[in-house]
Amino acid sequence: MRHPQTRADLKNVLAIPELKENHMVVKKRTKTKTKAKSTTKRKSGLSQTTYNLSAELQSVVGAKKLTRPQIVKKLWAYIKAHKCQDIKNRRLIVPDKKLAEVLGKKPVDMLKLAGCLNKHIL
Repeated sequence: MRHPQTRADLKNVLAIPELKENHMVVKKRTKTKTKAKSTTKRKSGLSQTTYNLSAELQSVVGAKKLTRPQIVKKLWAYIKAHKCQDIKNRRLIVPDKKLAEVLGKKPVDMLKLAGCLNKHIL
């Protein structure tokens, strides 16, 4: 089909009974139906298994079995409560006596913290 050249052609193409002077003709879009959002909570793909903890880690977090996210959460609570973060560089964790058994004696970067726990999760 060719492009309409005159108003008469435009009327025929769009099948509009009457076209007013200096007005654009706009076709209305039809709304598509959107899916209703389900209110049920979506399960994560991984099941969170509980792990047995070493005696050193048990003394820090205060539990015998925890999931990995719970371990990290309790470890951070311990770090904040005992002020084990470096004052100038808050990313570094300076372990105290209890925490040194788990992480080692040297300061550890906060992003390496979860890797240090692997030895103590049984």
